[in-house]
Amino acid sequence: MLEKDIGGSFVAGFSQANVGDTSPNTEGPICQDTGLPCKYEDSTCGGKAQQCMGRGPAFRISDTESCRIIGKKQYLGAKAIYHNPGKESVAGDGGVVRSFHTFTDFSNYTFQLPNGTTKKTCRAALGFSFAAGTTDGPGAFDFTQNDPDAPSNPFWLLVRNLLKKPSKNQVECHKPKPILLDVGEMDKPYPWAPNIVDIQMFRVGQLAIIISPGEATTMSGRRWKKAVAKELNSAGIISSGDSWIVLGGPANSYTHYIATPEEYAVQRYEGASTLYGQFTLDAYISLCKRYIPYLGATPPSVPIPPGPSPPINTNNSISLIGGVVHDSPRLGKRFGDVLTDVASTPYPSGSSVKVVFVGANPRNNLRLDGTYAAVERNNGGTWNRVRDDTDWDLVYQWKRTEGLSGQSEVTISWTIEQGTPAGQYRIKYYGDSKRPFTGKITAFEGTSGTFNIGSTQTKICLPYFIIRRYLYSIASPKECALTEYYYQGWLGGLFGFL
Repeated sequence: MLEKDIGGSFVAGFSQANVGDTSPNTEGPICQDTGLPCKYEDSTCGGKAQQCMGRGPAFRISDTESCRIIGKKQYLGAKAIYHNPGKESVAGDGGVVRSFHTFTDFSNYTFQLPNGTTKKTCRAALGFSFAAGTTDGPGAFDFTQNDPDAPSNPFWLLVRNLLKKPSKNQVECHKPKPILLDVGEMDKPYPWAPNIVDIQMFRVGQLAIIISPGEATTMSGRRWKKAVAKELNSAGIISSGDSWIVLGGPANSYTHYIATPEEYAVQRYEGASTLYGQFTLDAYISLCKRYIPYLGATPPSVPIPPGPSPPINTNNSISLIGGVVHDSPRLGKRFGDVLTDVASTPYPSGSSVKVVFVGANPRNNLRLDGTYAAVERNNGGTWNRVRDDTDWDLVYQWKRTEGLSGQSEVTISWTIEQGTPAGQYRIKYYGDSKRPFTGKITAFEGTSGTFNIGSTQTKICLPYFIIRRYLYSIASPKECALTEYYYQGWLGGLFGFL
């Protein structure tokens, strides 16, 4: 959205920060079976986690629409900052660019807290509440969050011990987390989780970037950034009033979550997924502070120690995703043939155009430099592309319809945006099929019939939106659903004013 707004060769990047315990389901969780609130302490419904699920801002329509709404909020926020940062530039320092990277073995890293007490990390392990999942994606069986004690079902202790029974020292090190998967001590066919982790930071002028290998919670990120800013100031590298500290991750290796000691004690999902014990966050902060002198204008003359080398499993890793066996069109059809075509009557803005093609598995060609779907407009006899995979309102859906023969269908739908110029259009599908026996990949195309775009849809949908504002049980036409969110917001402002 931002790239298309600004145009040209502008590239937008939205990095994940310390959002380990945040959710896009802004309407909050609710019990799907009863409609009642979930139990606050452990996010359960009737003692189980499966029915407690979060809801996005457009949960009545689809998760896809919720995603679009949230994405638009981020796009508009980024656009506002881009055009008006709202903060004067800080004093320059010659444009110093520095970085450091090293590895540290967290299976038994010993360090001191600011109060002088000595603490250590543990070999990686996941707690029972890890298996409970979250309201964004609940787990299975009878696992629950906020379970810092021994599990009530002894069956799971039996399963754990069959996989790998943790040692007494491991159990003591991870308390109050009850260990479900002792992943730091499981190495068949290769280590299940890293014990050797990346420690990395970048500096560009007053901007310091913490590169986190795990998903830091909101409060973990705040403490981490505050400690780094304080250390940069103490070392005389960047004064506190001038520094910009951000956290990005997960990057490099993946070390699950990084919770505060207080969050760890509660043992919700994030605490149970904090691999190296309750002092994991403090260990990361300790190491960043130790190596911060390497971000100075004149770094230490002694190179930063590289640390122990982590195992590289790229060439022997196991994939549970099978390859594409083959593709076949349905009898009497060819790849790219149209099964369901466009309507002959004009489409107004706000409505949806949908075409179904004879398809093939999209994994045959990921089209990283191309597109699976496109919309073209007739410009005096020349067809010009006006939409492709980079456009939110153009959606590509693939579905396997027959497994043995490898038949599949591709549905391409386009929700026509308000303000789309009237004219003649068509839908294009770009695919690649895999032949049986030989495995040869062959490219093909599909083209819909032509269709016309006419007047706006607002005058058709608006009466339904007004009625549904007060009587939600009244259904609106399908073609109005995707524009309802905007008009309900507009109507809310209008009726609030009146």
